[in-house]
Amino acid sequence: MTALAAAPAPPDGAGLLASARIVAVADGRGGTALPVLDGGGPFALRRLRSPGAEARVCLVGAMSAPLGGDALTLTAEVEDGAVVHFSTTAATIALPGRTGAPATYVVYIRVGEGAELRWLPEPLISARGGELRMTTRIELAPTARLVFREEQILGRAGEPPGRLTARLTVRRGGRPLYDQELSYGPGVPGWDGGAVLGGHRAVGQLLVVDPAFAAAPVAPRVLAPAAVVAPLAGPAAVVSAVAPDGLQLRTVLETGLLGMEISR
Repeated sequence: MTALAAAPAPPDGAGLLASARIVAVADGRGGTALPVLDGGGPFALRRLRSPGAEARVCLVGAMSAPLGGDALTLTAEVEDGAVVHFSTTAATIALPGRTGAPATYVVYIRVGEGAELRWLPEPLISARGGELRMTTRIELAPTARLVFREEQILGRAGEPPGRLTARLTVRRGGRPLYDQELSYGPGVPGWDGGAVLGGHRAVGQLLVVDPAFAAAPVAPRVLAPAAVVAPLAGPAAVVSAVAPDGLQLRTVLETGLLGMEISR
């Protein structure tokens, strides 16, 4: 599979440069070991108790980040046959920094043959005055399984959002599977119009990749007035939704995931 790229430098050299790395491997006894669980700055990684083959990893925020000018990188490598469930203890809040420079947050994920990753963090909140460029790049082996959730809340209660650009790129077996970039907030034309958010302040997607979908593709359906399940050109499907708030968004995404898991 494609090698993971190096972390970027801070946008203007004035912010925090921090990274974290997770490596999971099958332990040969039906479980998953974590030989590398390392993080600095705002990243504190913890292993949680979990039954069966799955290893549970939780990211604990050790400090406020990302702030303007920060460059953060999180890498997860799930080797052949390993099973990992990733979560976070709280939402990530993108805040303004001292210089007004944008922050960057890059997530690199690689999932090997017969491996499975459930990536289920809490939402990203784009706070007033902040600017964040978030990039997620995922490389999957042909027999890998993935559940990936991404939720964005535009502004805290009673405030307008900052500027947020988020790109998700997924490759399976070295070939493109999914590539989407969305931008919101000040300076982005039409982001709050009827063709994009229509006044909603919570947006998200839940991507499921499973080789079983090749024989039994997911059927498209409407989940809510602003939420749909759509099959992709591959053994995958995505739930896309906008909602008035984070609670309603989470409910819709979980409903879509449950429907796909029942159909397998």
